[in-house]
Amino acid sequence: RVLGKAGENEAEIHSIMAEFDLPFNFEPDITEAADRIPGKITKNEIDKRRDFREITTFTIDPVDAKDFDDAISFRKLDNGKFEVGVHIADVTHYVQPDTPLDKEALDRATSVYLVDRTIPMLPERLSNELCSLRPKEEKLTFSAVFEMDKQGKVSNQWYGRTIIFSDHRFTYEDAQEVIESGEGNFAEELQTLNNIALSLRKKRFSSGAVNFETTEVRFTLDEKGKPLGVVPKIRKDAHKLVEEFMLLANRGVATYVFSMKKGKDKNTFVYRTHDYPDPEKINAFAQFAKRFGHQLATENDEVSLSINSLLNEIEGKPEENVLQQLAIRSMAKAKYTTKAMGHFGLSFEHYTHFTSPIRRYPDMMVHRLLQHYLDGGKPAEQEKYEQKCVHSSEREKRAADAERASVKYKQVEFMASVGDKTFEGLISGVTEWGIYVELIETKCEGMV
Repeated sequence: RVLGKAGENEAEIHSIMAEFDLPFNFEPDITEAADRIPGKITKNEIDKRRDFREITTFTIDPVDAKDFDDAISFRKLDNGKFEVGVHIADVTHYVQPDTPLDKEALDRATSVYLVDRTIPMLPERLSNELCSLRPKEEKLTFSAVFEMDKQGKVSNQWYGRTIIFSDHRFTYEDAQEVIESGEGNFAEELQTLNNIALSLRKKRFSSGAVNFETTEVRFTLDEKGKPLGVVPKIRKDAHKLVEEFMLLANRGVATYVFSMKKGKDKNTFVYRTHDYPDPEKINAFAQFAKRFGHQLATENDEVSLSINSLLNEIEGKPEENVLQQLAIRSMAKAKYTTKAMGHFGLSFEHYTHFTSPIRRYPDMMVHRLLQHYLDGGKPAEQEKYEQKCVHSSEREKRAADAERASVKYKQVEFMASVGDKTFEGLISGVTEWGIYVELIETKCEGMV
């Protein structure tokens, strides 16, 4: 394969794709299979589902998003509580097990987001059309519906297949503006949801979830893909609102399936787990933090709360980013498995991925298993699912490495274009051959 001329955006991004063995496109038979899927929703299909079309529903996504995985519905109940529905694209309605489309999705296992393009898990016909919860269109969804009070205490929950009609598409910026000003479309709904999300978040941290707020960067590119600027992404309440309700749904589904059966004959399920950190790494991190004058407890049951108070302490200080990165590196990696272990970082006993089936294969497995158990099915074969979990975890790592490589490349390309400008930086690592410095403005790291 000829990748192009060195130094040109296409050639450089293609070489990253080739290095990580990422697929360049879908085989024609896969695209054709997707194109053949009928888009019409039949009356028969609607009758099998719970109907949310009359209930206020909207999506909140990045400004440049093309696939809308999730929508939130909201209504006040007569008993003074609220019903919040988390509606997820019903991908497995369209993608049947063991078809060529399903095998391709499993092989890819995840969409990959490089700086200037997405390498999708599913062909566009599915990801951007049939399954994307676009505004003013009826869509098939798989939902987690919660009855809760304004503190976010859940008194009732329901899981199953639904049909929705999204009334509005918010970007994060639009939603943030409505939350802050209290004016605009669905202002009351957004503000109530935001208050519930803040309660949920507070509860999560007080029970030991680790508050990692890492800084990611976004590039402004010209039409040739040359970076014109690097901007750190700022996460505000609108992002956190969506995040809290997705966490609620993911945790709810995992807990629900885990609790369906008592005793050792448990239902096989796909969990997202996160182990306790390695004591050696935590000790090394504690030593490093100490040089900046911060204390860290290293006992297992105290680690998460101790890390949280450290992260609060360093907020806004020059060492914030460095210590955060190191804290993350001292953590175990989250992974997919059929073993029902907890999630250390979120401090949840059971957790899964239910909310992004357009871009993650494990979520498709979760949808199928959940429906199978809702229909009264027997426990699925564990070994088969465990293998798919291992494969999905490996693919996820590959995607993360490729994404990082594309960001690094764009950072280097950007720095090459700024000439003799002076930047403020922070020492992010020391080795015997030099020091690593991270620039505060652009988050680019280099060696002196």
